[in-house]
Amino acid sequence: MAHVVLEAALVDAGLAGAVEVTSSGTGDWHVGNRMDRRAAATLTAAGYDASRHRARQFDPSSAQGIDLVLAMDGDNLADLGGVSPRVMLFRAFDPVGTGGDVPDPYYGGDAGFEEVLTMVERTSGTLVDLLSDALARSREGRR
Repeated sequence: MAHVVLEAALVDAGLAGAVEVTSSGTGDWHVGNRMDRRAAATLTAAGYDASRHRARQFDPSSAQGIDLVLAMDGDNLADLGGVSPRVMLFRAFDPVGTGGDVPDPYYGGDAGFEEVLTMVERTSGTLVDLLSDALARSREGRR
């Protein structure tokens, strides 16, 4: 969900060509599959296109050149330890409840997916603002 929302926010901000977003899990359980149908339905109802997303597994050897790796929870953060100097929790950028885990709604009801979408949207908004500012400063530094 976060990949789809963050990518859409970057497009809306005119930053799609300047920032690349990839998404992957730390395990191989769902590699190649579409996202959970409830996650896709929640995104679709909110106006997002979840149809292109496919599950992948994180490859530590591809971390070279990645500026920032965002983990959704503490377990993922531990699994990713050492793959990049910039590994952080996604919600480190959440203006509400900074630093907590993004709850996994998989074993709950539809309301959990709505809660995660709200969390991801506001956090993605903050990330896009920060990225926009950083890119503007970078452009200024090159002049």
